[in-house]
Order: sequence, then C-alpha cells, then structure tokens
Amino acid sequence: MIDNEARKLRWHNIALMAFVSVWGFGNVVNNYANQGLSVITSWILIIALYFIPYALMVGQLGSTFKDGKGGVSSWIKETMGANLAYFAAWTYWVVHIPYLAQKPQAIVIALGWAATGEGTLVKEFSPVALQTITLLIFLFFLWIASRGISSLKRIGTIAGISVFVMSLLYIALAVTAPMLTGVQVATADMSVSSFIPEFNFAYFTTLSMLVFAVGGAEKISPYVNNTHNPTKEFPRGMLVLAIMVAVCALLGSFAMGMMFDSNNIPDDLKMNGQYYAFQILGEYYGIGNVLMIMYALANTLAQISALAFSIDAPLKVLLSDSDDRYVPRSLLKTNKRGTPVNGYIMTAVLVGILIMVPAFGIGNMNTLFNWLLDLNSIVMPLRYLFVFLAFMALMKLSDKFISEYKFVKNNKVGFAIGLWCFVFTAFACFMGMFPKVPMFTSEWYFQFGLNVVTPFALLGLGLILPMLARRNR
Repeated sequence: MIDNEARKLRWHNIALMAFVSVWGFGNVVNNYANQGLSVITSWILIIALYFIPYALMVGQLGSTFKDGKGGVSSWIKETMGANLAYFAAWTYWVVHIPYLAQKPQAIVIALGWAATGEGTLVKEFSPVALQTITLLIFLFFLWIASRGISSLKRIGTIAGISVFVMSLLYIALAVTAPMLTGVQVATADMSVSSFIPEFNFAYFTTLSMLVFAVGGAEKISPYVNNTHNPTKEFPRGMLVLAIMVAVCALLGSFAMGMMFDSNNIPDDLKMNGQYYAFQILGEYYGIGNVLMIMYALANTLAQISALAFSIDAPLKVLLSDSDDRYVPRSLLKTNKRGTPVNGYIMTAVLVGILIMVPAFGIGNMNTLFNWLLDLNSIVMPLRYLFVFLAFMALMKLSDKFISEYKFVKNNKVGFAIGLWCFVFTAFACFMGMFPKVPMFTSEWYFQFGLNVVTPFALLGLGLILPMLARRNR
C-alpha cells in the first residue's frame, strides 16, 4: 500500500509549479523596455514589498477555503457575500478580453520571425489590415475552442515548457557570453547610478507592468492542502518561488543590458525583443538564427494554446458556479460538446471591438502592440484586488474560519499588509492609464481615452447581466 504522505507535495514541487505559472521571458523584456537597467532595483522592491506577501496571502486563503471551487470568487463569497462574489467572477473573466485581443497579434509576430528570420512582416501591413487578420485568427481559434479540442492545450503545454527552458537557457548563455565569446557589453555605463530609477511621473506609469509580471499566484492556491506540512512547507515554497523569480528577473534584466543599450532602447523592443535577444545570442555563439527560430516556433504553439485555453477556462469559471440571480439562463446554454454558445458569442463581440476600434486611431503596428500590452497591464491586475479584499475580510472574520496555514498571526498586521497590496495595485493600475507616448498629442489623448474607458466599460458590463437575469426570472 502506497503511503499517503508520499502523495503530498513538497516545498520544491510548490515552488516549481508556481514558477512555471507565474513567470515568463516576456516579463523581463517588457519591463527592461520600460525602465532599462534601473528595472533591477524595481524588481528587488516589487518582489520584497509586494510579491512575497501576495503569494503568502494566497496560501492562507487557499488553506482556509480548501473546498472552494471558484478560487477568488469562492473566497469572496465566504467572506463578503454572493453579490461581490459574482462581480469577482465577472472581473476574473472580463480582464482576459484585452489578453485575448493581443494573443493573435503575438501569433502573427512569432510566425513572421520563424518564417522570415526578421520582424518586418507585420510592418508590411497597415494597422487596420493586420488587425483584420488578427480578428480572423481569433475567430478561427474561438471555433476550435468551441469544439472542445484539447490536443492544442497538450501541444501548448509542451511548447510552453520549451519556451520556459529556452528562457532560462538565454539567461545562462547571455550572462556568460562576454567571458566565453569576448563580446562587448552594449550598455557602456554600468555604474551604480544606472541601476537607480528616477522616481518621477514617467516611472510610476510603468509600475502596472511590474505588477502584471508577478501576478497570478492565486493559481497555486488549490494545492495548499495537498502540501506536506503546509504550515512550514507552503511558505517555504513561496519564498523559494520569490527567490527564483528574483534571480531570473535580475539576471535576465542584466543580460538585456548586455545586449541592448539601456540609454538607447529600440522602440519595438516589447514587440520583437524576445526574438532580437535569441537572434543576437545565436550571433554570439556562431549558430545564426537557430535559437531564434526554435524559440519562435515554440512560442507560436504556446501562444495558440494560451489563446484556446484563455477563451474557454475563464468563461467556465464565470458560468460553472453561477447563480441565476446574476447570470441570465441564456448564457448558460450549451451545445452537445458542453460549450456555452452564447458565452462564446459575447466573448467574440467584446474581443472583436477591442481588436478593431483602436486600429483606426493608432498610427502604426508597433504603437498598437505596445498600447494593447499596456492595457493588459492596467486591466489584468484588477482581479488581484479581490485577493486582497478577501484577505482583509478574512482578517476581520478570523474567529469564524480555521486556517491550517497562517501568513501572519496578528490579524491587524495582516489586514494592514492586505490593505497595502490593495492600494498599491489600484495605484499602479491608475498610473498605467497614462500612455507612454509624447504627452498631450492627439495620439496621447486617444490612448488615454481608451485606457480609461476600456476597464470601466468591461467592469460596467458586469452590472448589466444581473438586470437581464432579473428580467428572465
């Protein structure tokens, strides 16, 4: 008979599972593009003051509500009631709309690099033409997802692991390249001052991208109670996770500084930086575009899988534990494959609007890509707010619930930490609304308007469904 203890997850299992779900090479590239080498200091601050407490809060919430199937919405339902729980579930789903609007762009870019060996393919089309292609790709994979095809997800898992391994390989090869190959470091000034951010208005507009990069630890919460001795091993796993993220963020950013001049960052680094990095790495070691093509092909498959999964999974979170007081019965209608047909139509309409409307007001594809990425960094962290709300409520109601694992023993201290993370997230999202283009130009006003209207419109739509549900009843 197999010992049940052997089935329990250890701290290293927790750390690795969380690392794969939280971290990606794009986090390094995007934040280096925003801040240059000074991002290294920002990583240290964000991990110590935000990411570690966030991950440990998730541990306590997962331990307390181990039977909750809806994740964050279950935590809110237990602590703050069904009304807010519905809105938490809606937010979890709706923040994926900008994410879904950008995934087809990422597929086109990755395919372009794999096919041509350079990033010029997307520049040959106007934004309207390319966004039309993007919309068609999205609708195709929406149809694929509606048929319940799971092979894409399995292929994507393998591709995702490949991208992850190559990202770690990049750090190892790039950091050692000067010693092994004698290449010159691109950033001439590596003095202490180059690592210190200027804490000005422009700096604070980039915080949302850092928050976006380290978010998502709540995905690991269902495994708290599968951990051997969760009181000791889960926080140890989360601390190891933080160390792994810190090492990859710091070394990855340093490696980017070796390849790209921190004082002269390419305008299209967010869009093409991952491929530039592997292309330059291939040049260092005399193997041409081999590494870049391998990464581009793996990333294409990983993006396709992420698109299909993100169409389906968040919608099922919204609808699976739904209450007919909040969600109209028509949205729950499924076909013979169990696909919520009207939910897919609602997704298609919202994503289609977000793909096409900005193309008429944003002048080029690189700017459009950067704007949509920034919009993701504004909208996606809104779901983290409910994690911190649930934790603050738990601190207020600690006598009512039993937590096998506790982040902090003092409830007032715990509440204060939850409040800090909530306020910081909200502040980062607000500051992220200010565009990273020349201020007070027509494009700045257009982007700023979209950045303000989009999150309020997406969240506001969640107020309409309960009204429709009442009419149905």
